[in-house]
This record gives sequence, C-alpha cells and structure tokens, in this order.
Amino acid sequence: MGVRMGADFGWLWSAYAVSTYGTWLAFGAFPLLAVQVLHASTFEVSLLAATGLAVAAVVAVPFGPWVERQAKRPVLIAMDLVRFAATATVPIAYLVGFLSYGQLLVVSVLCGTAGIAATAASGAYLRQLVPTDRLLVANGRLEGTLWVATAVGPPVGGAFVGLLGPVVTVAADAVSYLLSALAVRRIRGGDFATPRDRADGMRAADLLDGWRFVLRDRVLRRLFLNTVAVNGLIMATGPLLTVLLLDHYGFPAWQYGLAFGVPALGGFVGARLAARLADRYGRHRTLLVSGWLRAIVPLGLAFTQPGTAGLVTVVLVEGLLIACIGVFNPLAATERLRRTPDQHTARVLTAWSVSGKLAQATLMAVWGVLATRTGPLTAITIAAVLLLLTPPLLPRAGAAAPGDGGGVAPGQAVSRRTSLRMPACQPSGSSARRRA
Repeated sequence: MGVRMGADFGWLWSAYAVSTYGTWLAFGAFPLLAVQVLHASTFEVSLLAATGLAVAAVVAVPFGPWVERQAKRPVLIAMDLVRFAATATVPIAYLVGFLSYGQLLVVSVLCGTAGIAATAASGAYLRQLVPTDRLLVANGRLEGTLWVATAVGPPVGGAFVGLLGPVVTVAADAVSYLLSALAVRRIRGGDFATPRDRADGMRAADLLDGWRFVLRDRVLRRLFLNTVAVNGLIMATGPLLTVLLLDHYGFPAWQYGLAFGVPALGGFVGARLAARLADRYGRHRTLLVSGWLRAIVPLGLAFTQPGTAGLVTVVLVEGLLIACIGVFNPLAATERLRRTPDQHTARVLTAWSVSGKLAQATLMAVWGVLATRTGPLTAITIAAVLLLLTPPLLPRAGAAAPGDGGGVAPGQAVSRRTSLRMPACQPSGSSARRRA
C-alpha cells in the first residue's frame, strides 16, 4: 500500500514501533522473573497478570473524561515517562537484591493504568492526524508493526534471557518508553482538547458516558461484547500456556520465544491484507469471517504435547490465530473510530479498555484456579471450547451504516496483544494475546 500518510503520522507510528519492539524484546519477562527468580506458583503467575489488569482498569475509569479535556501529545509523553520510571525499578531492584512479587504487582498496575490512558489519547490523536478514508490503512500499518515486532522480539529476547537473564530485556523495555516519548515530541500538528465548561467539574455521570455511547450503537455494542469475550478467554490462557511450556514441558527460553515469534509473521500478513480484503469482499464480510476464524483456531492448542510435536502444534495454531487477528483488529478498530465522534473518542476507548481489562483479569483469576484443579492443558482446552460460543455476538449482516442506530457519519467521525503501545508493560502468554 503506497498511501502517503504524512510526517506526523510517521512520528506517531515510530513511537508505537519503538515501544512495541521494546515490549516484545522483553516478551514474558515478568512471568519468567516470577517463575525462575521468585519461584511463583501457577496461581501466582496468573494472579500477577490478573491483578495488574484489574486494579489498573478500576483506577483508569476517570481517565476517559480527563484525557478528552487534555491536549493528546502531552498525555502520551507523560504516560511514556510513567511507564519508563515504573519499569526501570525492576532491574534496579534485582541488582540490589530486593526484587519481590509485590513490586511486580505494583509495576504491572502502574504500567497498566498509564497504558489505558495512552490508548485513549493515541486513538483520539490518530483521528486528527489521519483522514477518515485512510484510517484502515493507518490501523493496518500499526497492526503490521506489532506482528513484525512480535516475530523478531521473542526469539531475540529469548536468546538474551538465556545469556543475560530477563532483567536485561526489562531494562531495554524501559528505555523504549523514553525513545517513544522523544518520537511523540516531534509531532507538530493535529493536537486538540475538548473545551472544558468552567462552570462544571467532572461529574460522576461523565464516567459512564463511554459505555452509554457504545451500548446505544447496535454495531458497536455487538463488536464490544464480542471483543471483550474473545480477548478475555484468549488472555486467560496466556499465563497457563507459559507455565505449561516452561514448567511442565521444560521448553528452554529460546524455544518458548520461537514458538510465539515465528507465527507472528502471519499477523503481519493479515494486517497488510486487511484493507485489500475489505475492498474486495466488503468490510463487514471480512470482519465476520476473520472473527469466526479467530474463535475456532485456538481449539488446536488442546493438542499441545511435549517436545518437537508440541512446538510445531503451537507454531501452527498460533500462526493461524494471529493471521486472523491481524485481519480482524484493523477492521474493528477502524469501525470503532468511524462510528465515534471526536468528543466521545477518548471516553469510548477508555470504556472499551477498562471493560476488556476487567474481563481479562477476572477470567485470568478464574482460569488460574481452574488450572490448579485440572492442569494447565485442560484449562486451556475449556477456554478454547467456550470461544466457539462467541461468534454469534459479531455485528450481523446488514448492520446499520455509520450514522444509523446511534452511530455517526464518516464525515462526522474523523493491541494474542493490545496494546496498546497499549496497554501494559509486559505481555504474558502467547503473542496473539498481546493484541487480541
């Protein structure tokens, strides 16, 4: 796609790219630290991911209205600096011998909260930097960047972990936030803030505006319910897959990284094809087919076994899953932006992120308990079976075009993995789980 997007989008894209590469270089570093350094149990690994998501989601609820009333570029820079400071404490604590499970929990909460605010700000900012008719191309490029980083980062990061330990990759992740902040500072145009009514402060009712807008629009409502359910079930199995491969099956770190790095190339291909498939077959049909496939494919993980056969199974299943996600995510993100007016974008994106994180945290905790009773593989299989119930939630054929049923007209509307660089400091589980 040779569409020119402008220098400002280029800097936003660069900021996203450098932080995303940092994330995937540190792929699974927190679960690795928990398992290998702190000797955490299966439940504690799940709790680490779940607590960070849940607490961050609750704390971030007021961020939607707040972000709307701020210029977006300073918010993005501030959130990068917060995540840099939080992440940098991990290698420092490790070096002086004071790293603890509690610190990992606190860092996860800080990074998760800052990530949700950054997600709201970056989505609203993208609307101003890119014309409406180029949003799908822009989202496709961001999605493609994610999957290239996912392909390159885990194998390289796994090699670094094997040679130098996981704290080195966490330090590199922290530095990536600084580089991201510098890139955002180079953006010169398009910033805006919703005018503030000096007579009124923030009301409690304002916190629910994002959810109200989503639930009034029948397309957004179905898309919201589907993505929250699918992402929650995929993310719930992430820590379990980490424990299954590293602990139960004894995969070395480099194979663990390889198992999720190579399939990410499918996500890059899917993201690059999303706009072309939508042009040829229609946005809704492409969204529907890719949405169905991303719910069916994870059932293949039920057949994961030790050794080479298990490695091949994970690579194939994850490759197909990520390719479907690579097509689905840009289409879903574009539809969401097209149907949301400027004055609601930050609140809608915050509501979406908060709901997703709470669902993921709840399901991670539940699946952590389930895995202690049934074993990781059985728990993963149960989640895959439940995923088969989610496709009927997708928007139906003949759904209202933007402007009907609570949506907005295109002329009015200007990341297994997030992300959101969205929404947390460290990924856990498979690569599909980072942007599902």
